[in-house]
Amino acid sequence: MTILTRFVTGAVAALALSLPAGATEYRIAVGDGAGGTQEALGLAFIEALEQESGGEMTGKLFLNGQLGDEQDTVTAAATGTLDFSILAINNITPFSPSVGTLTLPYVILSQEDAEQLTQGEIGQQMIEQTIEDAGVRIIGWAYSGFRVLTNSKRPVSTVDDLQGLVIRVPKNEIMIETYKSWGVNPTPMAWGETFAALQQKVVDGQDNPYMTVYAMKFDEVQKYITNLHYIFSIEPLIISEALFESLSEEEQQQVLAAGEAATKASSEFLRAEESKIKEELVSRGMEITDPANDEQEFIDLATTAVWPKFYDQIGGKAVLDNVLTSLGREPAK
Repeated sequence: MTILTRFVTGAVAALALSLPAGATEYRIAVGDGAGGTQEALGLAFIEALEQESGGEMTGKLFLNGQLGDEQDTVTAAATGTLDFSILAINNITPFSPSVGTLTLPYVILSQEDAEQLTQGEIGQQMIEQTIEDAGVRIIGWAYSGFRVLTNSKRPVSTVDDLQGLVIRVPKNEIMIETYKSWGVNPTPMAWGETFAALQQKVVDGQDNPYMTVYAMKFDEVQKYITNLHYIFSIEPLIISEALFESLSEEEQQQVLAAGEAATKASSEFLRAEESKIKEELVSRGMEITDPANDEQEFIDLATTAVWPKFYDQIGGKAVLDNVLTSLGREPAK
């Protein structure tokens, strides 16, 4: 058992032994492998759902994209052929662009920022918009930390160090444009293809939180980590809106309460485990480098070039300004 799954596995196993024979079991798609934040959120949700429903509802996790790539699971949930999915927020933005505000570079600067936005008024607005745009409802949030850069070639501390590296990114316009602002033409690639591409040297690097680097065993194919803070990775738990509407009012409240409990568990999980994961990756031979000059070169290039390009897509500059001012920061220039 990994050091991560101990967080919730014992409680889930104990509850599962006492479930009634007629319990409804829902399928929960998970993009990542065992030992990551997505699995931890899913296990915490199952535990809470069983408690809230008195054992009448439970779930089963399907890890490593068994039920399709993350974007595919949004479509499946929207059409009612999938119950739940846990996925990176950037894979919802193609369906509900306003959610992309939270993936603009250097908008979220800390875990506290991420929690405040997702659990407050901004998060509720995005939940409602996603129901309307995508036919899915966000009921919980996993917090995975900042997407650090890994690569197999060399330490990277400046934008100049990035030049010449082939970097995999998700098929997400904001992330693609961020790397372009740093002078790199990244390679968009489905998540399920990423490990093999790194292993076969088709690409040199990728970015994901420490939790994901560990869960996906990227230390086997990557050597260097750069502590970038350009995107804080948030991974929503979504339910098919068709399924949600088919539930009784009591069942709906049970599902929502379970999602809230899982969100709180995820916050605690990241705080408790990320530093341990960093130490474990170093012990496996990875080298960690901090960006030069507190990352200012990366920040200036990305915010200047990328933010204005996506004002229209996210619903206008006012949407971003609302997020920034809610965090006590100045509006975008």
